[in-house]
Amino acid sequence: MRLVVASANPDKVAEIAAILEPLGVELQPRPPQVPEVVEDAPSLEGNARLKAVAIAEATGLPSVADDTGLEVDALDGAPGVRSARFAGEDATYADNVAALLAELDRVGAAGEGRRARFRTVAYVYWPDGRELVVDGTVEGRIVEHPRGDRGFGYDPVFAPEEGRGRTFAEMSAEEKHAVSHRGRAFRALGAALTERDGFDPSAG
Repeated sequence: MRLVVASANPDKVAEIAAILEPLGVELQPRPPQVPEVVEDAPSLEGNARLKAVAIAEATGLPSVADDTGLEVDALDGAPGVRSARFAGEDATYADNVAALLAELDRVGAAGEGRRARFRTVAYVYWPDGRELVVDGTVEGRIVEHPRGDRGFGYDPVFAPEEGRGRTFAEMSAEEKHAVSHRGRAFRALGAALTERDGFDPSAG
C-alpha cells in the first residue's frame, strides 16, 4: 500500500518509515508545492485529521498523518496539543525542552509530579472519504536534565517506564521504536490496514 505522508518533519518521517515500511506500507513524501497545514484543532485527533484530509485532497491519494502530545501530570496535561509549540510558534526542540524544565521547576514538580506520557494519534484518509484512526501511548517521567544525543523533540528528557531509567535519547532507534508512542500507534495502524474489513492493503 502507498500512502502520502503529511509531515514534512524529516525526523518524524524517518521514524514512521522505519515502523511502517517493514509492514508493507510504502510512504511517498508530501509534494513540495503543498503548503503546511494550520494545526488549529483543539485535540491531537483533530490536528491529525486536518493534515490527512488536506494532503489527500491536494494529491488525490490516500494520506497518513499523525499528531503527538506530551502530557505532564504536574502541568495538568500540558503541553499536550501544543507540544511542538510550547516555547512559541517558531520554537526549536531545545527551546521546548528548556521551557518544559523551567515550568516544572516553577511548580516545584518532583517524584510522581514528574510523571508524564506521550500519546500519538495516527490517521489515514482516503480521497473517497474512508478514514482510519489509531493511537499509541507510553508512560514515563520527565528527568531533571537532558540526557542522550539521539532522537528529537523531548526525547532527551523523557524516560519511558520500559527504558530501565534511560531517556529516549539514550536508546537506539530500534529500542525506542519497540516501546514508543509512535511505534505503538503505527504498528497498530499497519495491523489495521491489513486486517480491518474494507481496508485492502493492495488497494491504493
